[in-house]
Amino acid sequence: MKNKELINWLGLLGVLSFISYLLAIIFSPLAYPGYDWLSQAVSDLSASNAPSLKLWNSLSSIYNTFNVTTMIVAVIVVNKSNKNKIFKLGIYVYAIMNIISAIGYQMFPLSETGYNNTFQDIMHVYVVTTSVVILSIVGLVLSIIGGYRKNGSKFIMLSAIICLSFMMIGSILSMIVPKSIFGLFERFSTISAVLFVLIIGIWVFREKINIGQN
Repeated sequence: MKNKELINWLGLLGVLSFISYLLAIIFSPLAYPGYDWLSQAVSDLSASNAPSLKLWNSLSSIYNTFNVTTMIVAVIVVNKSNKNKIFKLGIYVYAIMNIISAIGYQMFPLSETGYNNTFQDIMHVYVVTTSVVILSIVGLVLSIIGGYRKNGSKFIMLSAIICLSFMMIGSILSMIVPKSIFGLFERFSTISAVLFVLIIGIWVFREKINIGQN
């Protein structure tokens, strides 16, 4: 198999990553008696004291590995393709976001279900989550601008618009809606962030590059 073909096929890891994340969200609550997905955050499922932690780690193991792998492959592909600098920067920023997310949430899961003002929780919410949110928005905005420009990708541009819209809607509404439905809108943001990795993976699979290009 040629290197070009191999690197394109690796983009499909983004699809597997998304499926793994959905499976973790859907089935982990089965190991968490009383969990209410409408009112509770996704991060409650992976809290240090969560009864669903073991199942969450098993179901999301592919997500954690393949998510970062997909973005690293995307960085390689975008460097070998004839894309504009803003488009490339958007991919770089989104890759950095996913690396911070993968490492940060593993190092600093919520200490308990909900926020308890411990050092671990402060790092989880104010350092890792804040970094992830800001870098996600910046990466998506750059992908929209770069995708629209010459040598960009209209597929990525339109996808980034959709994901950013859901992310912003979820972030805004989760702060103002009653706590009884907070979890519903929080999922708009978390799922849209992972969905964009799937989209980037599909773009990697479809992109024609010259692997020997300098």
